[in-house]
Formats: sequence, C-alpha cells, structure tokens
Amino acid sequence: MKYLFGILFVLLSVSLYAQDDDFNEEEEEVYGVYRGSEIGADLAFSTSTFGGNFGIGLKYGVALGDYFLVGPCFRYDRTWLKNNTTGFNGNFNVYGGGAFVHARFLNAFFLGVEFEYLKSPYAVNGMLNNQGTWAPTLFAGGGFSMEFNEIVRLNVGIMYDVINAENSPFRNSYSITTKDANGNITGILPIIYRIAFFVPLGR
Repeated sequence: MKYLFGILFVLLSVSLYAQDDDFNEEEEEVYGVYRGSEIGADLAFSTSTFGGNFGIGLKYGVALGDYFLVGPCFRYDRTWLKNNTTGFNGNFNVYGGGAFVHARFLNAFFLGVEFEYLKSPYAVNGMLNNQGTWAPTLFAGGGFSMEFNEIVRLNVGIMYDVINAENSPFRNSYSITTKDANGNITGILPIIYRIAFFVPLGR
C-alpha cells in the first residue's frame, strides 16, 4: 500500500502544480509542458441468468507536452451471482486506485501503462474469499485513440497484465487461451479489451 500512496502523492502534486493559478499562459509558452487536464472513464457491464456485473474506472490526467497524459485512477466494480440450481445468490465489490500514463501519437493511436491496487474477492489460490485480498495489476498496451472536435477522445485498446496476480479480479475476464498440439488448453493470457472516453477540462 505504501507504494500506491507514494505514486498517488507524486501524481497529485504534479496535477496541482500544473493547475496553479500562477502558472499563466506566458509561463506555459516558456516551459512548454502543461497542456490542460482531462477526465476519463471506462465502463463494464454484463448480465445473464447467472448474474452480471457493472464497473467503472475513472481517470484524472494532466497533459504534459503534446503527447503524454499522466495522473491517478480509481476503479469500482460490483458483481452479482445467481445459481438457479443450488439457489445460491451472492455479490461482491472490487475497488481501489492507482496511476496511469498514456502517450498519444498522430491523433490515431496510443500506448499506455496502468497500475491499480484493487481489493479483490479472491484469495491467492484463485478461490473466493469472504474477507478479500489486495491484488496488484499492471496493464500495458495500446490501440486506437482519436479526439473528436476537441470535445471527447475515444480510446479503444488491448491491455496485457504484466503482473497477472493469482487473486486478480480481472482473471475471470480473460478469454484468450493457449493450446498444445493436441488442442488442450495450457494457459489463459491476461489480456483485456478496454474502451474509454476522455473529456478535456481545460487547455
């Protein structure tokens, strides 16, 4: 946890400095660093006869130069389960925060790294745990990124979890598998698809 708070402190300090009232347009021209701030969100939703989930990930980013967006991020996800055979019903929440860095190029694509430390309902053995555990995630990847009329930016990316912790709350979302010569599944790649929208707050 101490590493998470350290990262958040540094990023929030950068954000506050960049938006200081004394940081006027003349200084911006001299330093050529601060380019405003943005707020972003990615959503997840699914439902079936066996349950479903709803989640939201929020990002607050400061634009550094013409290419980089950096800042803290926060996530909340709620999943509900329904087993018509056993009559078991349940639900659990996932929440936490972290930090992210995105690099954008040619108003066409982006590369990004997103670290989050999340309260997971799974134990380190991958089984549900009533008390929950904390799980680190470190997604790296990229994809399509385009701004529309300086009003909203759309990011569509593929992200790979470098850490792939056994108690990660994202493990049930992984669907890409590796197989041996006989067609047997030998592993599941920690890859997710993420769609996010960013709205500029000031430039």
